[in-house]
Amino acid sequence: MTTRADSAMRALDVVIDPELDEPITDLDFVQSLTVSEDRDVVVHLRLPTSFCAPNFAYLMASDAKDVLTGLPWTRNVTVELDDHHDSPIINAGLAADAGYRGTFAHEAENDLEELRTTFRRKAHVAAMERCLTALLKRDPSRRMEDMGTVVLGDLPDDDTTRALRSRRRSLGLDDVPDSIVMVDHTGAGYTQLDVPLALRRARSTRISIDGNAHFCRGLLRTRYDDPDRTTVDA
Repeated sequence: MTTRADSAMRALDVVIDPELDEPITDLDFVQSLTVSEDRDVVVHLRLPTSFCAPNFAYLMASDAKDVLTGLPWTRNVTVELDDHHDSPIINAGLAADAGYRGTFAHEAENDLEELRTTFRRKAHVAAMERCLTALLKRDPSRRMEDMGTVVLGDLPDDDTTRALRSRRRSLGLDDVPDSIVMVDHTGAGYTQLDVPLALRRARSTRISIDGNAHFCRGLLRTRYDDPDRTTVDA
């Protein structure tokens, strides 16, 4: 039987660490989740270090609250960030629904939507590179220069392709079988001459994201004794 707590945890799967491009549930950032008999939800989040970027921390905590508040059965939702140097500020802002600028005032130099857009573009570049590199490995007869003509319909129906299609949709790009895979965030393709350099740059972006994710998991394991255990109470 699926409990409300289980439902709430599944809902948090859509909350993404913008820099690492992975769900906070997969990254074990959810320390605990409790649902009371009155349908009040309390969530505690934790991050690999106390000095993780405050804008990233706020974005994830705020998205978690929004997702849980959007469930049809929740009444009051409380999301708190533990063990961060800005925890008091972030938690007070979340409790008051003050928004990012209301929470950080003059320190909020950039809007959160600008931050989201920047990292959605990077996530798309990394997902695109994963798909095209996998295609080259499966079919060595393909030339890197020809990757600019590959369309979505040429890719296998697997998790890697589905991730790319999701990243494309988040940017408003076409998601039909005859859509060119190798495009920038505006949907513009690359000339055959530009493809190799663009792919190498995309690989650097993907390696950076994957490396950061691995590093953060290591920091989390070092910081906490039980980084793989999340407490869920219905």
